[in-house]
Amino acid sequence: MNPWRNISLWMDQLAEPLTARPSLQADLSADVVIVGAGYTGLWTAYYLKRQAPQLRVVVLEAEIAGFGASGRNGGWLMGNILGEDRLLAGLPAEQRRASFDLLHGIPDEVASVTEREGIACDLRKGGVLYCAARYPEQLSGLQEQLRHLRALGLGEDDYRWLPPAELAEQLRVANPYGALYSPHCATIQPAKLARGLARCVEAMGVELYEQSRVTDWQRGQVRTAHGSVRADWVVPAVEGYAASLPPLGRHQLPVQSLLVATEPLPASVWAEIGLERGQAFSEASRQVTYGQRSADDRLVFGARGGYRFGGRLRSDFTLTEDERELRRYLFGELFPQLRDVRLTHAWGGNLGMARRFHPHMLRDTRNGIALSGGYGGEGVGASNLGGRTLAALILGQDNELTRQPWVQADSGLERLAGWEPEPCRWLGYNAIIRSFVHEDRVLADPHSAPWRRRLAQGVAGLMEGFMK
Repeated sequence: MNPWRNISLWMDQLAEPLTARPSLQADLSADVVIVGAGYTGLWTAYYLKRQAPQLRVVVLEAEIAGFGASGRNGGWLMGNILGEDRLLAGLPAEQRRASFDLLHGIPDEVASVTEREGIACDLRKGGVLYCAARYPEQLSGLQEQLRHLRALGLGEDDYRWLPPAELAEQLRVANPYGALYSPHCATIQPAKLARGLARCVEAMGVELYEQSRVTDWQRGQVRTAHGSVRADWVVPAVEGYAASLPPLGRHQLPVQSLLVATEPLPASVWAEIGLERGQAFSEASRQVTYGQRSADDRLVFGARGGYRFGGRLRSDFTLTEDERELRRYLFGELFPQLRDVRLTHAWGGNLGMARRFHPHMLRDTRNGIALSGGYGGEGVGASNLGGRTLAALILGQDNELTRQPWVQADSGLERLAGWEPEPCRWLGYNAIIRSFVHEDRVLADPHSAPWRRRLAQGVAGLMEGFMK
């Protein structure tokens, strides 16, 4: 079997043969060279060629398009960017509203491109449900989040509280307390989008070389084992693989997220569960869960994984029994009828986490670098915004895209927040994750004493604060 099919359910579902494009075998000159044929790299290439078709754009991919997080994620196309509330809180009300509108428009922008370019990726804009569905503390946490969103000026059209009866009209879980609903989210088949974008940019004249791992990069040039590209601009679009291109690894920490998918479920089961419109859903714990009903009627469900000492990438995503069963336990708490369902796929991927949960879009004119990353697991949508923004920065535009608080124009890499050295990173990350697991166990036990529940919440909240 083609090993690339084993990457994820999404890659396994592709009808195409998954044959690698030719690798770079020469020394080239270009206007822009992009490292990585994932969403950020492909979106950047797309918007550059849309606006400046005369540019010579070269994309170098270590494996094949969609090999990284773009072909492995949970398929949430969110109209958000990680930490947007903190990033936008200090802006005047009118400017803050415009920034929220820009973010909320991401799913519609992607839908417009996929329709125009004929990219079939099962895009369904059904919104997202953040559910309080496992213990009462989730209810108070979500309602506090809603109060915070209202204070930022976001109204009923952006986020709406659903009491249990209204939640049941969209999603039926075992122990509903309510949910926060936002329409600004779609679900997709991620690999179809990545592979479709790759074909699209090639048709526009972008040169895409696969199995062309970059071994060295410097100002104005990148090298592979068998060739090089000189260019005015270098775009290292590597996100979770930042450690492979020093010094980027100091600014983007690779962490893993892990998913499982059930066999296709019968219509009778989905009649019990819901999600008829392709809604995304999550249960409001610090486990960072995410799920959707796939176009072929599977439940796809994931939760945040771990971090490896020294920022080492995980390459083997054969999930252990414990990793599979944790995800089964979490979705089984929501849908008891699925506790014994057969899992046909289990996989994961590396994603990039920026210090203080602060995504960045940067132009370093002096060194000819344009960079977008640190999406923190929300990159399906944020990468589209990142690609549009990098294209605008490279083309020297001053517009709504380039004036956002997550954009640093004419700023060097040294301005990005860096992670602490080891072993501080490993000790800190694992202490935080363990506090989250402990909190979840205590709160999920209805017999836990009130003081234990308060203590577990307090410790987990304190530990989470250290990351920001």
